[in-house]
Amino acid sequence: MKVAQPSRGERSRAGSLTFVLCSVPSDSHMWNLVALQLLIEEMGHRVVNLGACTSVPLVIETSRAERPHCVVVSTVNGLGCIDGAGLITALRAEPDLATLPVVIGGKLGLGGTSDTDPTSELRQLGYDGVFPVAESAEKALAGFRAFVAATLERAR
Repeated sequence: MKVAQPSRGERSRAGSLTFVLCSVPSDSHMWNLVALQLLIEEMGHRVVNLGACTSVPLVIETSRAERPHCVVVSTVNGLGCIDGAGLITALRAEPDLATLPVVIGGKLGLGGTSDTDPTSELRQLGYDGVFPVAESAEKALAGFRAFVAATLERAR
């Protein structure tokens, strides 16, 4: 007998969202994840932080178990465009996770500010929001805050 899955975010506090927070498999930095967790929690939401060097199977497994409103991928090592592509491709290939909102932000390329903007490519792969910090960390955070506010409105 198949047990029914709770609806997305059913386990979160009333009026709040649940986020799964992770990095990409090659990114061993943790400070960005802690900072984002604190930011999201200060906004009144629940965070499941998977830590650095997050494997794709762990993101998939946790997304199924937690039924979050959104998966947030953060990277500071510059491989966000490469490893992030593999992560979103794997998530979108799972029928029960294909429509789960997923965003990515941080340093998404290896060439610093001379990188071409990866936003269009990552959106085409299936990310709902892309927040590169190459141009401006403040702009990236403002965009992320706006995305969270819009997600909260849709969840109501």
